[in-house]
Amino acid sequence: MTNQINRYITPAPENLGAFVQRGVAGAVTMLNLMRFRDVADYSSAATGEKGDQPSGSGAYSRYISETTQLIEDAGGEVILSGEGGNFLIGPTDEKWDAVLVIRFPTVAAFVGFTSTQEYQNAAIHRSAALEDSRILPIEERTVEELFA
Repeated sequence: MTNQINRYITPAPENLGAFVQRGVAGAVTMLNLMRFRDVADYSSAATGEKGDQPSGSGAYSRYISETTQLIEDAGGEVILSGEGGNFLIGPTDEKWDAVLVIRFPTVAAFVGFTSTQEYQNAAIHRSAALEDSRILPIEERTVEELFA
């Protein structure tokens, strides 16, 4: 029996469509969990990277440096960044290297951010950096609204 490992690096088209159709009114906050490759893999990049291959975290650092201004230009902000680790509640063998929480004022602002050519160019580094990832869009609610 073969143990197949699912890896998630980019959104499946049906997931992106469902996210847009969800009709989030107002701000959307993206919870990002990331597991980095030991060495970045640019083999599937159309342009290909030449020279020394950075670590996965090094390639992700390049992605962040190239997208921070784009996030801000879209009205977004990084509201939390941190080192991950193992879950307190969750699978004991699942570990995430880093966590980012990024808030955008609207779904349209997020989609606009990811649709720019500048973002597409920078995303090459994100794809090369990641062994696996998760992004959970969060529609913000007060505790009272959430559990009413």
